[in-house]
Amino acid sequence: MAVLALDTSAAVAVSLVGEDGTRLASRSSDERRRHAESLAPLITEVLDEAGVARTDLTAVVAGTGPAPYTGLRVGLVTARTLALSLGVPVLGVPSLDALAVQAVSDLGLRPDTEILATSDARRKEVYWARYRVVAHEGSHGLPVVERLDGPGVDRAGFVAQAQLTGEPDEQPVVIGEGAMLYPEFLPVVDDAPAVPDATVLGRIALVRRDAGEDQPSEPLYLRRPDVHEPSRTAPALGGSVQGGAA
Repeated sequence: MAVLALDTSAAVAVSLVGEDGTRLASRSSDERRRHAESLAPLITEVLDEAGVARTDLTAVVAGTGPAPYTGLRVGLVTARTLALSLGVPVLGVPSLDALAVQAVSDLGLRPDTEILATSDARRKEVYWARYRVVAHEGSHGLPVVERLDGPGVDRAGFVAQAQLTGEPDEQPVVIGEGAMLYPEFLPVVDDAPAVPDATVLGRIALVRRDAGEDQPSEPLYLRRPDVHEPSRTAPALGGSVQGGAA
């Protein structure tokens, strides 16, 4: 029995995780414009590698962002459709949560260290959230973090002004791909994780499920999609707006 974890908040990442948190198989693709084409084959590959049938899955885990609309939607729709067809729950985990947990392990961060996790929001902006390390190792050997602020979206300079205050040794450890794009504002620590690991996403979901926590799969878009229906009140070309001044 295993859970399938998917994240399309940045690259496409897929992992199969045992009920004890063991990584059984994982795949990733950096095709940022081809989430839909990349995801299904990667799911098939991890199931085949681990010798696990879809009917053996006990849950499907999805990264809920924050992320741009199109890529994030692919992962969430796929997770919900697969979970519905199998009659298993879909568990949502914010992608920045996974990034922060990764950083604790990758960087050996101590309790009470603060983390500023970031991702690329495009439009010269970053998604961000701030965390505090609670414990280096908790249930399933997974680090424990708590979110202090966010998630939010803003230009890198404004995020730096708001979050990187005080003396240098009092500032949070900066991680993530968003900051890597704007090092003049958000200096990323060496060896910091850049994008979420789907295995960590799955482990977080297992820990929260065991603790009885609610894990909604609603997406964290944080802003409206670029493409939307035209306003019904917009005048036709060459026409006039009724009720306007003469």
